[in-house]
Amino acid sequence: MSRIALATLTRGMEFVARTGSDHEVRMDAREESGGKNLGPRPAELPYVGLAGCTGMDVISILRKMRQDVATFQVEVEGVTKTEEHPKRWSKIRVIFTVTGEVEAAKLERAIDLSRTRYCGVSDVMRPAIEIEYVYVLNGDSHTMAPIEEAREA
Repeated sequence: MSRIALATLTRGMEFVARTGSDHEVRMDAREESGGKNLGPRPAELPYVGLAGCTGMDVISILRKMRQDVATFQVEVEGVTKTEEHPKRWSKIRVIFTVTGEVEAAKLERAIDLSRTRYCGVSDVMRPAIEIEYVYVLNGDSHTMAPIEEAREA
């Protein structure tokens, strides 16, 4: 068995987590919840993981496709949150903002490969959270078809 993460309370509500790859992540709560606001909230980290996972997939695929990417950014935005506890996002939007000499069809293909085949974080989230994918290429915004529709096309 392999350790994925170990979180240790340091003080107040602050935890320092050590990942399986031996990196640290500091987490904390807001002051009104007993913390000092010294790090992200634990509930934010899965979405950070999603942004990084899909971002690394997509940029890697675009590079293999020899697309000339000038700037690349991935934002995860909450759309709908449940009212009752545990309060969680039931719908999120993943927005890729890309500039450069990039063909829209190749960007769509790269995103589609990440969301349906490569990104383990989105695969784990998808049964519980509706994930909408949007890309903004050189200022033009496009919402991608849901995964079920994309597979049928």
